[in-house]
Amino acid sequence: MKSSISKVRKTTKQPQKSTSTTIHVPAEMQPQLLRIAQSQRTPFEKRVWTALCQIPRGRVTTYGLLSAHLGTSPRAVGNALRRNPFAPEVPCHRVVATGGTLGGFKGSWPKDGEGITITEKKSLLRGEGVRLDDKGRVLGTVWSGFE
Repeated sequence: MKSSISKVRKTTKQPQKSTSTTIHVPAEMQPQLLRIAQSQRTPFEKRVWTALCQIPRGRVTTYGLLSAHLGTSPRAVGNALRRNPFAPEVPCHRVVATGGTLGGFKGSWPKDGEGITITEKKSLLRGEGVRLDDKGRVLGTVWSGFE
């Protein structure tokens, strides 16, 4: 199946200048990018959630890889993912801990309007074809194609 790709502008602010690059996201993610852009959330949360839109269905990345791409910490990324009001359409479930464990920023706490539980995360990942071992760790290679 051929996937169409759309382009979105990404601006990175540095102390004395700003630069702009083009990132590629699947066309089906355009409605999610619009929802993110129009939200009243923090610029950091919007950056994290926009980056999620690059992760292909059926693939996972790690908190560490995503945080390195964004120039921040894995904990900050995890906190933004926990507050994702657009899940699962903006796929925070596709981010796992190094070593393939599912992470614990949301854990198995009851859903309170934001974030997803570990049980939901497993179900979403399996529904996309991601394989998990008997301890719930993701099998296979993590995706690192951020632009």
